[in-house]
Amino acid sequence: MNEAEGLRQRRPLRPQVITEDNAAQETKGGSTYSNKVFRMTFMTLAVSLIIPLFGAIVLLDCPIDPQPISFKEPPPLSGALEPNFKLRQAERLFENQLVGPESIANIGDVLFTGTADGKILKIEDGQIQTIARLGHGPCGTGGDEVTCGRPLGIRVGPKNTLFVADAYYGIFEIFPSSGEVQRLVSSKVPIEGKNLSFVNDLAVTRDGRKIYFTDSSSKWHRKDFCLLIMEATDDGRLLEYDTVTKEVKVLMGGLRFPNGVQLSPAEDFVLVAETTMARIRRYYVSGLMKGGEDMFVENMPGFPDNIRLSSSGGYWVAMSAIRANPGFSMMDFLSEKPWIKRIIFKLLSQETVMKFVPKYSLVVELSETGSYRRSLHDPDGMVATYISEAHEHNGHLYLGSFRSPFICRLNLKDV
Repeated sequence: MNEAEGLRQRRPLRPQVITEDNAAQETKGGSTYSNKVFRMTFMTLAVSLIIPLFGAIVLLDCPIDPQPISFKEPPPLSGALEPNFKLRQAERLFENQLVGPESIANIGDVLFTGTADGKILKIEDGQIQTIARLGHGPCGTGGDEVTCGRPLGIRVGPKNTLFVADAYYGIFEIFPSSGEVQRLVSSKVPIEGKNLSFVNDLAVTRDGRKIYFTDSSSKWHRKDFCLLIMEATDDGRLLEYDTVTKEVKVLMGGLRFPNGVQLSPAEDFVLVAETTMARIRRYYVSGLMKGGEDMFVENMPGFPDNIRLSSSGGYWVAMSAIRANPGFSMMDFLSEKPWIKRIIFKLLSQETVMKFVPKYSLVVELSETGSYRRSLHDPDGMVATYISEAHEHNGHLYLGSFRSPFICRLNLKDV
């Protein structure tokens, strides 16, 4: 081939013209590839998470068998229930010197309480003294309370002895001067065929003859109270113990977490807080209505714990969780969705679930007929946390707690 023929066979190189369309196509191609990579990565991660999660939901056992319940729309937080910060004016007493002072009683100016480590404490002139222990040690952690005992409700009898409800051991009478302990009702003895698994609160008549007390469940123990609430178990009871005949009888059954107990000033009826249902029931123990029962307060703004008399002739009711309106209540939302409850408790422990419950402390004062007189709030539980009782003494409210390491005292003149 000569030079001329070689030149004829060569084709001139045309310059490549880059336009906006070409650039867009290249960008689109790269973007499409990136999107495909992202989608594949996301799908891989999703499948790797969903399959084990689905397997856990299907295969894992659920510790509860939740029952559907229904609530009315919570009452609006207005009027006597208007939110405020009055509980934040309380002062903390004996901080980190005791844990879980659930209930408080007084003889004169001497206070008594039971704590999470199974002790009955006497508080006098700023000093704390252990006068009795209902269980046995060691008592280092919350898991020990089954053996250590967990004193909950505490009352003073007509002879200045203490009557105490222990969640695991039963009903006791304690002599503060000597520390002598007498068991009146043993939780080891079934009542009408059912165990006393969660003895909670009690009330004593002025003559000391009758003791009314709650057994929150025949299935669940106190340490599993979150499971009891979420399952909405209806095996709780109100019982009566006669200190003379030594007989125990069931007054009410089918209750969902019966909790606080309070005799009326005339001792003609007993009030019972039904915590899971956010209401207070009434049972008549004397008079023409004896043996009858009705609703004292229903659809409350929170979940009631202990009930105690107020100096005005009404009742103090403590609540550590509310049903906000306006707002969101997890209990109301889950009440008719047992399938969601099952999933939650297959995946999470009750301690983890408790962390999702907003801290909001509320104390309401009810009139003698059950209407709201006033309310004391601590939104977010900044000062008074996990309150279980409001005990009035000498112009102050002493706030018990099932969990906090202190007692709160609120001067009622300040609120």
